[in-house]
Amino acid sequence: MALDPSFIGRSYPPTEPYEVGREKIREFATAVGDANPAYTDLEAAKALGHPDVIAPPTFPFVITYRAAGQVVEDPELGLDFSRVVHGDQKFAYTRPVRAGDRLSVTVTIDNIKSLAGNDVLTVRGEVTDATGGHVVTSVMTLVARAADEAGE
Repeated sequence: MALDPSFIGRSYPPTEPYEVGREKIREFATAVGDANPAYTDLEAAKALGHPDVIAPPTFPFVITYRAAGQVVEDPELGLDFSRVVHGDQKFAYTRPVRAGDRLSVTVTIDNIKSLAGNDVLTVRGEVTDATGGHVVTSVMTLVARAADEAGE
């Protein structure tokens, strides 16, 4: 069953703040294989003009994906997550994520369309710091694969 396009524009409440820690940044950088010293060495980050270590560019996925759970779990939307694949991900930064940031995410459904029987859902996450300042916008595309003829 196709998703209802009247959900386009629906926003969900901001998430509880996520405190970005140096160790979380280090773990993420290691997991993605990025050895940039600005992610692990305070002095290297300061030499680049940052007040603390910064996170790799894809780090916000950790919190924006969690925030998108509000959309995925919305019973009114009726998205069958067992059929969902992650189609695309983009980030637009105002500034880097830094250790010590307390970040919240407000997610909005930007688009719903049907493509070859699949539902394509675009979810935007606006990430702000404790002062309300914009840090990064995440745009995630989720594809809910169509059921085959047997309904599977």
